[in-house]
Amino acid sequence: MKADINYLKEEFFRKFGDRANDPVIFYSPGRVNLIGEHTDYNGGYVFPCALDFGTSLAARRIGKPEIRLASINFQGDEVIQVSTAYTALPGSWTNYPVGVINEFARKGISAPGLELLFYGDIPNGAGLSSSASIEMVTAVAMNELTGSGIDTMDLVKMGQKAENHFVGMNCGIMDQFAVAFGRKDHAINLNCDTLEYKYAPLQLGSRRLIITNTNKRRGLTDSKYNERRSECEKAVELISAHRRISNLSELTISDLWLLDKYIADGVVRRRAKHVITENARTLDAINALERNDIETFGRLMNESHDSLCTDYEVTGSELDTLVYEGRRLPGVVGTRMTGAGFGGCTVSIVEGDQAAAFMEKLDAVYTSKTGLKADFYLPGVGDGARRVE
Repeated sequence: MKADINYLKEEFFRKFGDRANDPVIFYSPGRVNLIGEHTDYNGGYVFPCALDFGTSLAARRIGKPEIRLASINFQGDEVIQVSTAYTALPGSWTNYPVGVINEFARKGISAPGLELLFYGDIPNGAGLSSSASIEMVTAVAMNELTGSGIDTMDLVKMGQKAENHFVGMNCGIMDQFAVAFGRKDHAINLNCDTLEYKYAPLQLGSRRLIITNTNKRRGLTDSKYNERRSECEKAVELISAHRRISNLSELTISDLWLLDKYIADGVVRRRAKHVITENARTLDAINALERNDIETFGRLMNESHDSLCTDYEVTGSELDTLVYEGRRLPGVVGTRMTGAGFGGCTVSIVEGDQAAAFMEKLDAVYTSKTGLKADFYLPGVGDGARRVE
């Protein structure tokens, strides 16, 4: 981390000058969701953990009423005037931090003049929450630099609102929550309806967590993500005509008959089925982890992917190739897509002594079947968004 901070500072001074005044350094992780996919915006259960790679931000107050935004990762520096209301720039990465600054403005908290330099090592577009990481590192920085004293839960809600209303991505709250509340070597059992949560030690013994990036890029605001959310809302509307519910996660496995009885559209019915069964899988998986039953946890990961493939239809050939070819390999306890889908990453639990062979063999078969090159990460599980220097 120290080397990264020194690099970030040097780039900050190269970009903005004035070496006499050090910036303040903030950090926010990426996240991976172990199980519980597309349940968060349906008021369901998720089980994410923060990773040990993420987004760093060097921030410094300046005397002019303007905000200078730059990134080591993205082209397109911007200078905007401090305002009481901000406007999104089409296609710009700056919409993620500016959306958060706009949420502070909506609360009557004006940004000071700022110089902001972002640097991240989360693969962009991989489904590991690079956007939420940028949002939450900005929120933590703004909170400190303005002395606002906003609690972490409200910062999380502000990050979600920024992505929903400013960026235009109709996401649930899981990503911002996991990024903000992450704890080293723990996953988070989160009820996305009530926001009740508890930490669960992530003890895999000799096994390794492996994330595999399809390297198929997708822009979520242009994808089928928002369409899936609309389909779930339609299911709630149809069922509520007969049994009043506010979200699909109020239903359990014993209520699946309602789908056949009241939802004529087979597509909408399958979407609702995934949410209901995924909630049950997630709770069962968390219970299995608490019993140190990693084999059952892995089986439920597999079943989760099958449902995401068949009922929710958010996987695609690249993710399916990684998952179904991966299951054939020795030492694989469980493997599934993670994130919104349509590309992005898989998450796998693999016996440690088989990890190298898993990556080598899966890489070869993936390239032969898709023509793409996969990237592999063996992450640690880290802490949430914070000031680091």
